[in-house]
Amino acid sequence: MATRYLNGWQILRWQNKMLALATGLVVGAAAVGSAIAQPANLGSFTLSEDSPSARVGGVTTGISALSSIAGRDRNGAICTGFADTTPDYVMVLQQDFTSLAFQVDSGGNDTSLLIQGPDDNTIRCGEDTNRRNPDARVQDQDWPAGTYLIWVGSHHQGQRYSYSLIVGP
Repeated sequence: MATRYLNGWQILRWQNKMLALATGLVVGAAAVGSAIAQPANLGSFTLSEDSPSARVGGVTTGISALSSIAGRDRNGAICTGFADTTPDYVMVLQQDFTSLAFQVDSGGNDTSLLIQGPDDNTIRCGEDTNRRNPDARVQDQDWPAGTYLIWVGSHHQGQRYSYSLIVGP
């Protein structure tokens, strides 16, 4: 078996390739770590016995159909509206809640709401609070402890509305 020796130039090229590969792996790992560390566009909040309600705010993005996330919710209602593909919030329930209400307040704009959790198959969708108020609302029973993803959207694609989301029993 013949032994092959590399000259200085070949060694330098090989070292540069290994450096480029190592840099790519580090950058890729950092990107994955960032995605895992920040799974929501606007942040997260926790509800517990001591802190049973929350108020957060944002702006609807209205670019992707909520029906692509979930066609229908657990009650058979169609999930309508448009939002970002990434959830706006992550909500953690530290204990079971018998009842929760989610109310979007955008000053009466036509908003929508999708809540997924604590598993991938449990979906709750909401839109108009009532005939006079097109802001979205979800009010439901049986909220097990766990992690929930929340999308706040607009009824029409591309609409941007500032809003507050109020959550509580």
